[in-house]
Amino acid sequence: MIDSRDIELMGRAVRLAWRGRYSTHPNPRVGCVIAKDGKILGEGWHERAGEAHAEVHALSQAGLAARGATAYVTLEPCSHFGRTPPCARALIDAGVAHVIAATEDPNPAVSGRGLAMLRDAGIRVTVGLLADEAAKLNPGFLKRMRSGRPFVRVKMAASLDGRTAMASGESQWITGPEARRDVQRLRAISDAILTGVGTVLADDPSLTVRRSELGDIGDATEPARQPLRVIADRDARTPASAKILRGGDVRLFCSCEALATASAQDLAALGVSVNGVAWKDNGIDLGETLDALGELGINDLLVEAGPTLAGTFIQERLVDELWLYQAPVFLGSTGRPTAHLPLESMADKVQWRVQDRRQVGADQRLILVPR
Repeated sequence: MIDSRDIELMGRAVRLAWRGRYSTHPNPRVGCVIAKDGKILGEGWHERAGEAHAEVHALSQAGLAARGATAYVTLEPCSHFGRTPPCARALIDAGVAHVIAATEDPNPAVSGRGLAMLRDAGIRVTVGLLADEAAKLNPGFLKRMRSGRPFVRVKMAASLDGRTAMASGESQWITGPEARRDVQRLRAISDAILTGVGTVLADDPSLTVRRSELGDIGDATEPARQPLRVIADRDARTPASAKILRGGDVRLFCSCEALATASAQDLAALGVSVNGVAWKDNGIDLGETLDALGELGINDLLVEAGPTLAGTFIQERLVDELWLYQAPVFLGSTGRPTAHLPLESMADKVQWRVQDRRQVGADQRLILVPR
């Protein structure tokens, strides 16, 4: 029977899992607590891909005292050999008596197998405690396992009158330093960052995570790597001198016709992964692009793009979260809009629900989800 102490201990496992928010990609964030008679014997979280999982860290702390104890895990213990041995076997070998898992593994290839291993070994298994809280740890992993596509966040920085830049394209800086640090943390939780060639040519962004600009990340594990930078560039116009080509892996999606051009071949010679995808009248085929990124193991995709590409994501209903940083300034009626949307009537309006609203320095940050 689940009691209030069980809820407290699973809550502790969830908080531990959040410590890996910047560093576990492409693996899910997982926390584990080992306890007996309500007393914590060991705890841990998955810190980095390829390293020990949360259960192993917790069992290592608990030692022989784990025999007969209860393990609280935010995700079903794995049952297969990957880069590390299966955690279900480690729990069995340690002699735990009860495993409480917040959620089953959504991977259809392995879902339920870890729990079955535990039950077959005579271990009592309970599933579903704080499932909603645990699901918030890994929206990208859950979505990719279920749909094959990453969780899409679109980030915008705008004025009070909904402008992202002056008519000339000048945009630095609309928001303040606190908001820009927050964006660095948003990048750090992402597996990949997508932009368009128009943004590359106009702003020459790096789109990297810069540790010096992250600010205080509390007890979180340091970011393990740079996100993959992805460029939508129909004609492979990205210049070899672009900052985005430095400091990590880059993938460029161009038209299939552009693959044979000299510019595409030059980019490939620089180490850029150049891929041909379909293009439509309104730009890149986003469905094919998201499928391709899902196949690469991208869980969380951040879109930092101009109004055309951002508008296409919105128009095609492919945005899971919209992060809007709104500065207390006006840029005027000739400024560039947040998104190009060919809407003609109120019936066409795209509606959002505010999921979170907070002050970030002088600016307001809204996290919105589609209605």
